[in-house]
Amino acid sequence: MLRGLIISLVLLVCFSSCKNNTSINSKAPQYVLVIHGGAGTILKKNMPAEIEKQYLAKLKEALNTGGTILKDGGTSLDAITAAIMVMENSPLFNAGKGSVLTEEGIVEMDASIMDGKTSLAGAVAGVHTIKNPILAAKAVMENTAHVLLTGLGADNFAFTQGLNVEDSSYFITERRLKSFQKAKSKNKIKKHGTVGAVALDKYGNLAAGTSTGGMTYKMKGRVGDSPLIGAGTYADNNTCAVSATGHGEYFIRNVVAYDISALMKYKDMHLNDAANYVINEKLKNIGGDGGIIAVDKDGEYTTTFNTPGMYRGVITSDGIVDVKIYSETEY
Repeated sequence: MLRGLIISLVLLVCFSSCKNNTSINSKAPQYVLVIHGGAGTILKKNMPAEIEKQYLAKLKEALNTGGTILKDGGTSLDAITAAIMVMENSPLFNAGKGSVLTEEGIVEMDASIMDGKTSLAGAVAGVHTIKNPILAAKAVMENTAHVLLTGLGADNFAFTQGLNVEDSSYFITERRLKSFQKAKSKNKIKKHGTVGAVALDKYGNLAAGTSTGGMTYKMKGRVGDSPLIGAGTYADNNTCAVSATGHGEYFIRNVVAYDISALMKYKDMHLNDAANYVINEKLKNIGGDGGIIAVDKDGEYTTTFNTPGMYRGVITSDGIVDVKIYSETEY
């Protein structure tokens, strides 16, 4: 009888140990980085194979750049900043070099960043000369008592911070110039993309960032959702990190990025359910098009959009590296 009791105790200890090990060795990834390069009417049938190849390569470059930082123990803030800079430096995307032009034929760029750990945030809007607006947004967050700087004040601040500044001609590409001339001839604003990134690092901290050139032929001084905390960018360690892309006016009026976090916090909704409701029901029902990328505190992530396509990608510590352009129905 004593022998049977000892065997039972051993089995009980083993069972408990196995349960604890299963919990410790969770499937949740140690880090996650999700990026986007804008959403819209992006169709495979309209995409030249060489251009598609360039987009996929640049998305992978952005993922690998930010992913390496996370792998080496860097912060989510540093990872999203580095990933966004890759896209800002590429003429393929509507951010930094390759930004679209206003009605006056100039660039007015916006960017924002938010730290999910501290709730600190920084942003710039309507800037003309800052090579990497996301760096200026980060500097506002870290080196001022403010959240948002605009126009000449933001440009001057970036210069005093030692950030790279460029002549306005640096940002203008032949492709964007043609798009501007076409929009001007029709006297019609044309929606364009945005870039953004969200991440969860090894320390459990979330961060989100977004950068854009706005809309082609937009009014001078127009500001969209990208530099507005809660609309185009939001991060909270208790819920999720979100970066948005789409028709900014709708995202502003519906406080889209914060709305997803709030649904998780106050309604206990899963990230996917909250994102799907906001993007594919609430926003779509009032005519708002676009999408979001998001990652939650447990490493779950989503890329949710109501347009034909969205440049997007994800890299995780458990080996996932994936980039896509079109909706799943396009494959």
